[in-house]
Parts: sequence; C-alpha cells; structure tokens
Amino acid sequence: MSPRAPATKPAEPTPVQLKVFNVQGAEVEQLTLDEAVWGGPVNLRLLSQAVAMYRTNRRAGTASTKTRAHVSGGGKKPWKQKHTGRARAGSTRSPLWRHGGVVFGPHPRALFYRLPQALRRRALQESLKGKLRDEELMVVDALKAEAPKTKPFAGLAKAFGVARKSVIVLDEPAPPLVKSLRNLAAFELRSAANLNAFDVLNAHKLLITKAAFERLEHRVNPALQGGVKGAADAPAH
Repeated sequence: MSPRAPATKPAEPTPVQLKVFNVQGAEVEQLTLDEAVWGGPVNLRLLSQAVAMYRTNRRAGTASTKTRAHVSGGGKKPWKQKHTGRARAGSTRSPLWRHGGVVFGPHPRALFYRLPQALRRRALQESLKGKLRDEELMVVDALKAEAPKTKPFAGLAKAFGVARKSVIVLDEPAPPLVKSLRNLAAFELRSAANLNAFDVLNAHKLLITKAAFERLEHRVNPALQGGVKGAADAPAH
C-alpha cells in the first residue's frame, strides 16, 4: 500500500490588476482589486434577466387594437338568419369579417417590473466584470474642467480606441465638466450613483474616473456597502 500523498494547499487567489490612465491614454498607476468581487466567470444568466428587465421597462405599453365591441357599425344583422344559402351572420364587425374586430389583440397595459435590489447590484457587478475581462473598462485618473470647453477632451475617443458609442462615468458631475463632455459624439454621460447593467452592456467601452470607480466598488462590494453616502442603487427603468 503506497503512502498517502501530502495534502496540497489551495492556490492563493491572484489579485486583479486594473490600469489607470491619464486623459492622453498613458498609464499612470495600477489598482489592485478584490479577487472575490472582480475575479471568476461572468454570470451571463443574471445579465440576461437584467437586460430583459431594463428593455421591458423602456416600453410604453401603448399598443392597442379594437375588439368587435369597439369597432363602429355592425349593429344591423347583414341578412336574415335562414333561407339565404349564406352562412349565419349577426354583425359585419365580427372578427371573421374584413374591417371586423381583432381577437386577442394587444391592449394598453403596464409592463414595468423590478428585479430585487440585490440582483440589480449583482448584475451591475457582473457587467463591469465582463467589461474588465474584455479590456473595455478604462479608469481615468481625473477629468476636470474649469470652464465649459470641449477642445481639451476632443482626443478621448482616439486615445482610448473608441469606435462605437461609449459611456463616460463621473462621480459627481460638475456643470462645467458636463457641458464640456456632452458635445462628444462618441460618448454618453452617466453618474456612478445611477449606472446600471444595461448602460454598461450597451456601451462599446467605459471610461470611468478614479473617484467614480471607487463609488462603484462600494455599490457592488457587499463588504463596503453603507460606507459611502448617497451610494444608491440604480433605478430599474
């Protein structure tokens, strides 16, 4: 009988490294992220549920059709019941007739629903994790503007290789900075307090300021929640 092999210790989790860039796209530092939060596979099933919720909540729910009760006319019986050789008919607005009512058609209704808050936060975490894995999440050390002027930020898209509509995430958007960035055709603006999984997945790349990323970490990391004032969960619509 061979001796039992010594037990091996489980491998230590490898910290996740995240590069921080300046406005010109040059690396200035690296952040070490919690492997338990930012590592591991992406929960695609949860993301599918979250995207379905956000897309459904964007619908107006105003599609409408008329039943035979709502179509005007048809009050008179087209012909007598018997001895015509034709099929029996009581109204020209029967669903069997042209210009008749619609059976089981759509009617205005409320489509809004919400996933639980914990699942919405987890979906945000999984979407950010996916962008991080695909190298489509970039942290910028700072975006500042003393006066509304777009020219200093005109090279952001080229510096970070943005080819399609992307999102810039700010911590506390100041009016001069918002006015400076909103003219950039390649970007949409979001705040870290209101960012949701749909915004993340719908964007080609995410440019997040360092302060905004710290706010997002507090939103998605259960160990840090409650430590940041105003770190509210994103709305479901």
